[in-house]
Amino acid sequence: MDAELKKLQIDRSTKRSAGMPRWIVPAAAVCLLLGAGSFVHARLTAATAVEIARVRVVTAPGGDAAILNATGYIVAAHKIELAAKVVGKVAWIGVDKGDKVRQGQELVRLEDDEYRARVLESQGQLNNLKAKLAELEHGSRPEEIAKAKADVAQARATVEDAKVTLDRTRSLADEGVMSKQARDDAQAKYDAAAATAASLEETYELVKLGPRKEDLDAARAQVREAQGSLDYAQTELNNTVIRAPISGTILERNVEKGEFVTTGFVGDKGAKGYVVSLADLNDLQVELDISQNDFAKLGPRQPAIVTTDAYPDRKYQGYIEEIAPEANRQKATVQVKVKIEQPDDYLRPEMNATVTFFSTAKAISQAKPRLDVPPGAVREGAVFVVIDGQAVRRAERALIGGEDVIVNPPADLKDGQRVHPKQG
Repeated sequence: MDAELKKLQIDRSTKRSAGMPRWIVPAAAVCLLLGAGSFVHARLTAATAVEIARVRVVTAPGGDAAILNATGYIVAAHKIELAAKVVGKVAWIGVDKGDKVRQGQELVRLEDDEYRARVLESQGQLNNLKAKLAELEHGSRPEEIAKAKADVAQARATVEDAKVTLDRTRSLADEGVMSKQARDDAQAKYDAAAATAASLEETYELVKLGPRKEDLDAARAQVREAQGSLDYAQTELNNTVIRAPISGTILERNVEKGEFVTTGFVGDKGAKGYVVSLADLNDLQVELDISQNDFAKLGPRQPAIVTTDAYPDRKYQGYIEEIAPEANRQKATVQVKVKIEQPDDYLRPEMNATVTFFSTAKAISQAKPRLDVPPGAVREGAVFVVIDGQAVRRAERALIGGEDVIVNPPADLKDGQRVHPKQG
């Protein structure tokens, strides 16, 4: 730095050129000094690149109670991607990402004009068939029976009249007074009247008996079919309202108003197959890949303590809830899921988590927390903590966990000096 400043000194041995204003030389000297000052200030205030690591709170049990440490990710035990059961355009959206919802709460509504029309059509068909069935079930009305009876009486009277005419014509024809043709005509009229009377008598008997059982069964079957069509149409209409199947938190909203929702193929820019994803964040697990060499140390419901990188001072009790039935050949691991017994709002799916497994639940209660200070950060009982881009010297015993400290700080690093993390 001294050598660079000497280069900026003014050479007073140089004679001023003829005609040069007298103020030029002093002004140039001032500019050079200002430039040198800016250069020195920039060099002195430039941030130093340093390696930064976080102080973690870990559990330090006595003896051999802690049998294994493993890292993984927090996941929702049951994540639901809620899809529509019918196709249609989104008419209304009642939730957004991060909202808490209750079981049965309306989340999305689809346009339903077409589905309502189908319900009305099915309802009309059902009512029509129900009326026909009721008519059959009630049988013939008294008025219908009385009319059928009167028709029979009239037909019988006609038969009697035709019989009298036939007898008279036949007698006269035998005497030669009337022709044989007249006798045949009287016989035909009598036969027709008798046939009509017989038919009306059968009709009268049927009217008194009512409809046949087969007709009733067919009518009832038609009513059931129409009722099924109505129920299906009503179900389709109900499915235009998408409700929360469980109480939980909306993790993602996949549709906007006016978008088309389908139940089939989903394209990148086409119709959407599911509308929202949600999960019960009170039911969280840590998903771990345990090496096959360490797998024998664990068993069902193995007790554990869970910590996160984001909140290293917060600890959660848990236990092994699920062990994969097969190993991963490529990774030589077995997937294990640890249930977090009492999660809170600090935990989020996809957070990094560290799980410490214990031999017994009693060992967890005897475990004591300690600070895990990165190696190389402590010098003469103190560390440099990075606060707002500055290196702040602090005694090691003053650490509480969660601080970002400088690992292997430069020998000339000063308290309050500007620093920034090394890249890569």
